[in-house]
Amino acid sequence: MPEQEFAYQQSFEDLGAPLHEVTFVVIDLETTGASPADCAITEIGAVKLRGGECLGTYQTLVDPGCAIPPEITVLTGITQAMVKRAPRIEAVMPSLLEFADGAVIVGHNVRFDISFLNAALAQLGRPRLAARSIDTLGLARRLLRDEVPNCRLGTLADRLRLSHRPSHRALDDALATGDLLHSLLERAAALGVSGLEDLIALPKLAGSPQAKKLHLTEGLPRGPGVYMFKDSRDEVLYVGKASNLRSRVRSYFSTDERRKVGQLLRETHRIDHQVCRNGLEAAVLELRLIHQHLPRFNRQGTRAGKYPYIKLTLNERFPRLSVVRKVNDDEALYLGPVASTRAAKRVIEAIHSAAPVRRCTLASRASPNANVCAPAQLGVSFCPCSGAASEAEYAAVIEELVANLTSRPDRLLAPLAARIESLAAEQRYEEAADVRDRAGALAGLLRRHRRFDLLRRAGRLRLRIGNGWVELVDGLLWRSGRADGPDELFATDDPGAPPAPPTGPLPVPKRAEADELLTVVDWIERNADKVAIEEVEGVLANPLPALPVFKPKAKSPARRTAARTGVAPLRRPTSTPRPRMSQIA
Repeated sequence: MPEQEFAYQQSFEDLGAPLHEVTFVVIDLETTGASPADCAITEIGAVKLRGGECLGTYQTLVDPGCAIPPEITVLTGITQAMVKRAPRIEAVMPSLLEFADGAVIVGHNVRFDISFLNAALAQLGRPRLAARSIDTLGLARRLLRDEVPNCRLGTLADRLRLSHRPSHRALDDALATGDLLHSLLERAAALGVSGLEDLIALPKLAGSPQAKKLHLTEGLPRGPGVYMFKDSRDEVLYVGKASNLRSRVRSYFSTDERRKVGQLLRETHRIDHQVCRNGLEAAVLELRLIHQHLPRFNRQGTRAGKYPYIKLTLNERFPRLSVVRKVNDDEALYLGPVASTRAAKRVIEAIHSAAPVRRCTLASRASPNANVCAPAQLGVSFCPCSGAASEAEYAAVIEELVANLTSRPDRLLAPLAARIESLAAEQRYEEAADVRDRAGALAGLLRRHRRFDLLRRAGRLRLRIGNGWVELVDGLLWRSGRADGPDELFATDDPGAPPAPPTGPLPVPKRAEADELLTVVDWIERNADKVAIEEVEGVLANPLPALPVFKPKAKSPARRTAARTGVAPLRRPTSTPRPRMSQIA
């Protein structure tokens, strides 16, 4: 599939709120101590800034309602006499909240100031501050740590020659913090920070060793799509999808701690993206690009060409089950693709446990004295080497097996479920767990086939997702568009008119098709509340009974602790049993 180029003009929503349009309120508090639990505010200073301009200031002393420690007076110069006639915090908070309404709170170690304000609001029965906040201390540590001995406000004011100098008085410190904010914004712009969301995330982003490559994310929009990391030779290193391209890609420089991310960023020289209309488009496009480029940093989707299948050889006199790598037009029954050869063998073991199909490779009994395979000797298999069943009798077994695999899976799974219960009752738990795993593998494969066939039998299916729509043909994404825009082809090549819905038995999907079918089904199931069916040409229904789920029972917290520590959980005394619901009046 050739890469598509989408012309996309970024909007302010894509960039986040532009910093020159954001109103900041820089706040600084003086207090009687360090803990909001048992200390109080003595002075509040604030300055309102927007676009580099000071819109106003706010300053007031506050009566803390308690004695000011001498060391605090020495540090700040605020005495008990100065706050004696000052207003209490309950009289100050309404005007402060009005001053800061709608603004982003800024502070140097802003968590300290917000913790005191929230403690005061809690005493007044008011909700906590909901405004977003920016910590100039965190920004300075990321942007200036190699230039200054420490990031104290006084040190930064001296080194950066700020217009205002801190003095441990609230308004002076707030004005100095405002100057520091403007200086930090200039430095942040070199890292591609142009919006508020990027500025809030910067303290984490700038901590990456590859922070200098943040400029590669400048053109990414805040919408759904697919991104591709490329190296210096323009080879695709990694393909991913995101509901917010800008936020997801920038997270690789901060919160993503996977082992290979550092190596990926070191080799990255370019980040391309393709905008999609919704998450389903993004999921399918990601998968198709992975199949096309096989990026070495992707694991999921790169093994589609190696998936095995389970084959029932119906073109033999005595059909048997085997694991194959290729689907041929040989009238055999194929199941799959399966994730791995080990999983395929587990499914075959489950079928062998429920149906007496041939297990050995001998076509027939060569002579009366020929060796008989172990399964035939145990009576669990009608292998031709034993001569226990005629060709006609064996054909009836295979006919029933084909019916069970295609339309009556309960006949295969019910004996396995009964076997699990029997083994558990005999306390043969390891054997029961083994049968459970086999049954789970078989049920999972059959369930996956049902999900594939559900979409494929629908033929052309049109779904509305948000203000757009998509069309699926045989379960694969074919076209998409917006309600007010032109249709766009999404397939690799123009398929012309979509084919009619299938009516007969469906062949197993090809490896890449199976990946896409599973991707589409998973996305629709996870986002069923966002999807509406507009049109369907075939049948979108499953008349078959639900398949059971074979999973280990979840342990209680006490049982999990016992399994980890080896100490049995305490039990209630038998003399005081817990009452049942029927015994409670």
